[in-house]
Amino acid sequence: MSEVAGGGRPQFSPTIALLTLSRSVEAELTAVLKPHGLTVRKYGVLGHIKGTPGISYSELARRSGITVQSVHALIASLVEAGLVDSAVDATGLAARLTIATRGERMLAAIEREVVALDGRLFATPGTHSLAGALEAVLYERVGVPPPR
Repeated sequence: MSEVAGGGRPQFSPTIALLTLSRSVEAELTAVLKPHGLTVRKYGVLGHIKGTPGISYSELARRSGITVQSVHALIASLVEAGLVDSAVDATGLAARLTIATRGERMLAAIEREVVALDGRLFATPGTHSLAGALEAVLYERVGVPPPR
């Protein structure tokens, strides 16, 4: 927050406020994911794979904002845990990533927990309004209409 002229109270910054709130919410989500053996990054990658079955490592890296090498290491751990299947149709072709049955069950359980978390974190009138605004801004930023 930047201070107003004359050294008074800091001026409100929505950027700093959102960053502060996001760290708090991320800590809450981390607590939900930890018993499942997941991190926020792994959960996000699982979500991308579920949303785009057959996605390649390179596309997953692009969407996740991490390197292809990091995706390979992350996917190896998810395959080892039985959450993701990686198939190659022929030598030289990109692997196709899909969610394994165990991964589907885990994501369904986590989704119920996240719904409960959302209900707790965004239950007041102010936070409920914030949730709606965040949804609108998110879809505006990514350039796609919200799901109905």
